[in-house]
Amino acid sequence: MNVLETKNLKKFYGKENIVKAVNNLDLTIKEKEFVAIVGTSGSGKSTLLHLLGGLDRPTDGKVLIENQDIYSMKNEQLAVFRRRKIGFIFQFFNLVPVLNAYENITLPIELDGKKVDTDYVQDLMNTLKIYDRREHLPSALSGGQQQRVAIARALASKPSIILADEPTGNLDSKTSEEVLGLLKLSVKKYHQTLVMITHDDYIARMADRIIRIEDGKIVEGGR
Repeated sequence: MNVLETKNLKKFYGKENIVKAVNNLDLTIKEKEFVAIVGTSGSGKSTLLHLLGGLDRPTDGKVLIENQDIYSMKNEQLAVFRRRKIGFIFQFFNLVPVLNAYENITLPIELDGKKVDTDYVQDLMNTLKIYDRREHLPSALSGGQQQRVAIARALASKPSIILADEPTGNLDSKTSEEVLGLLKLSVKKYHQTLVMITHDDYIARMADRIIRIEDGKIVEGGR
């Protein structure tokens, strides 16, 4: 089953000197697949991720998540859909400094008015090796631990798809490999779909499929 699909997706900037950040792009990602999107700076990979996640509206084309055209939704509908169906992991961990690790993980679920599955969250934290840090504030955690909290937060609401934008960009190489290994283990264990942007070919090779983008178009790995 395809969990995510784009059709003739475009994002252009400017009127005279038009920048075609994403240029008529068709993409299909299957359920439970781990896909890495790579490309040089300015290739359009981060713009694409923002479009896939409903963070920026396209110039034209469609993004379908579980066969729902997300850009046919109004802003409020899209915000709710995004919160429930898409988990985000960013280069900057974006943790709330006054909340401990557990509270950061469960915050999006509570904001949505849903009951937290405490057993699932505990298992998730054990898988990511941060359960013993659950009561620590972000300032008391290492960079690798903060990113693992961010990963747990993205997975905790059991979304349809996880989108990760340079998730190891602020980590040293040893920590990057450890965090990515735990991320891959987690998405496999919990049957998640992961799309990851990275500039690091070594990290990208951990994925099931590598998609290479140049000038807003897929040049390798598309289907």
